[in-house]
Amino acid sequence: MPRPALPLLLLTLACMPAWADRPDRETVLATSQSVIGKRLESISLLDRDAKPVTLESFRGKPLLISVVYTACAHSCSISTRYLDMAVQRARSAIGKEAFNVVTIGFDVPVDRPETMREYAARYSVSDPDWYFLSAAEHETMDRLLEKLGFTYWEAAQGFDHVVQVTMLDGDLGIYRQVYGENFDLPQLMEPLKDLVWDRPPSEQGILQRLLNRVRLLCTVYDASGDRYVFDYSLFVGILIGALTIGMALTWLWREAARTRVGI
Repeated sequence: MPRPALPLLLLTLACMPAWADRPDRETVLATSQSVIGKRLESISLLDRDAKPVTLESFRGKPLLISVVYTACAHSCSISTRYLDMAVQRARSAIGKEAFNVVTIGFDVPVDRPETMREYAARYSVSDPDWYFLSAAEHETMDRLLEKLGFTYWEAAQGFDHVVQVTMLDGDLGIYRQVYGENFDLPQLMEPLKDLVWDRPPSEQGILQRLLNRVRLLCTVYDASGDRYVFDYSLFVGILIGALTIGMALTWLWREAARTRVGI
């Protein structure tokens, strides 16, 4: 497993004012990393129409979870806008319906269903598979944040908190934490590609497995355009190799035939 983007996390924390009850950076990182490999329980939340939604309902696809509070005027707004851009690019590269996204408002009871609806509209998030959820009770939210390894504490103008996107596999197992308001796109895309295209063989047919392996190998990051593209050079190499082998076999067959005739 690649090392977490520690500099980004430390940069995020370094920009926060010092408070007596603020946890140290090492503790925040250790808490966040300690949940990787654990399975998220099916906690019931409310969507932006106040309808109950269980996390179990997201089973079957990879899931990205970001945690915010809607009154935040700084890191939450930046991270939500950036995540929206990253999600759009991920969908264009690996499939529009390949994964789900959830944003959770942790400031109970301020972050209510109607507040989450307004938050989504404020940042023009229109993705149909992006859900904005909240909790009715502090106990539910506290239990969820503990399971996500999410740390926050009170500050002068609201809250300070770790900025992370938690990535889960199709069985709600926590697979990766991606840190920072503006992370490098491959930090999100590479593990997401693994989850979407490298599923266990029992879940796919032979042809689908072959196609997924090709996508996994050939969808590469273009740093100049800060995007993912499909690299056809692998197919060109395979074609050249196949033609070379075919020509060599043809020559050997003809030589063998001439030898037989000469005998």
